[in-house]
Amino acid sequence: MLVNAVVIAVLVMLLLAVLRVHVVISLFIGALVGGLIAGLGLNATMVAFQDGLAGGAKIALSYALLGAFAMAVAHSGLPALLADWIIRRLDREQESTSNKTLRWTKWGILTGTVVMAILSQNLIPIHIAFIPLLVPPLLIVMTRLKVDRRAVACAMTFGLVTTYMFLPIGFGRIFIYDLLYKFIEEAGLDVSGVNPLIAMAIPAAGMLSGLLIALFVTYRAPREYTYRAVDDRHEQQRIDTRKIIVAVIAIIVCVALQTWLALNGSDADPMLVGTLIGLLFFIATGVVKWNEADTVFTDGMKMMSLIGLIMITANGFASVMKATGAIEPLVAQSAALFNGNRAGAALVMLLVGLIITMGIGSSFSTLPIITAIYVPLCIALGFSPTATVALIGTAGALGDAGSPASDSTLGPTSGLNIDGQHDHMKDTVIPTFLHFNVPLLLAGWLAALVL
Repeated sequence: MLVNAVVIAVLVMLLLAVLRVHVVISLFIGALVGGLIAGLGLNATMVAFQDGLAGGAKIALSYALLGAFAMAVAHSGLPALLADWIIRRLDREQESTSNKTLRWTKWGILTGTVVMAILSQNLIPIHIAFIPLLVPPLLIVMTRLKVDRRAVACAMTFGLVTTYMFLPIGFGRIFIYDLLYKFIEEAGLDVSGVNPLIAMAIPAAGMLSGLLIALFVTYRAPREYTYRAVDDRHEQQRIDTRKIIVAVIAIIVCVALQTWLALNGSDADPMLVGTLIGLLFFIATGVVKWNEADTVFTDGMKMMSLIGLIMITANGFASVMKATGAIEPLVAQSAALFNGNRAGAALVMLLVGLIITMGIGSSFSTLPIITAIYVPLCIALGFSPTATVALIGTAGALGDAGSPASDSTLGPTSGLNIDGQHDHMKDTVIPTFLHFNVPLLLAGWLAALVL
């Protein structure tokens, strides 16, 4: 197990990323090392990597259009209006009262961020699409309040991951019923009578404990940032009521269309369709004029282009990992080390899930890989169906928070680093890894033993 190609590839990728090598380069080198160690050879490794790139193309395009849509909303003046309103309110309150209002505003922003992240997975299933719309205009307010952006990153990642892992609605229904339960039953274990809220309650509590520690202990202290305009060209723009109304309507149309497509199980990508219609609406109403459209949309696509490129590269990395054939031996060898020891085997299965998801960057992609191997092991070790669901569900979700290639970390970074003061690895990946993966690992291990 110590020389397993997948383990080495993920460790190389993480080490390079921590050493500030660009995530795209880290993923590529990690995939190359993994392929060569597994004996694929340079040619087969590159072919597998290239074949995997196509899988991320749709995601990259969706995120690029989302960035264009967010810039169109910013062009309308709506985000500036929101930020100015909050700042004026803070100025008035600060003149007449103590710092109590400032504290309430800070916690209001953090609470609102968590709530929006939770809703983005179910009631308004737009995933990370809310981030470039909500976060950039509030950065100047966060700077004013000296809010540590690492706390905001943890708040968003908590809502993005915990919700689909625990609540079987929206994306959670896909994760729990369409993937987790489906693959467990295909592997020979009936879990139709298992309540996912009971099975995943302890792991979700672990995530909640990590969030509370991040907000109230680790990142509670004020942190200084430099005032920087997100977009100098629009900072002083005159507020046009008609443009504001159009922007509000466009957001409602975009969200409503994405929600309808997601809830009706459409094969069309909800984010791709919704943002495209929203962009066309901005042009049709004249909020973004024809002679401005190219600049506005290009700037927006640049804002989200990095996350799309990383997602494409992560798909190539995942393709190489699967081509090595080293994942199944990794799981089997890990379980064999404990020879019937349930506590040890559960811990190792969770650690293997963490390694795989940290590399692939998607818990949804991890479940199909590990379930067929984990279920027979769980049956042989005497785990109950509920404990099996908790163990495999946690093993799949581990690593989503804290992976350099996960959209649950890339999304928060894309919003918080608009002004160049939030580092992806140092300010998002490492904080979310420490505050969520550690308690989730312990909570998942406990759930597997007590359920």
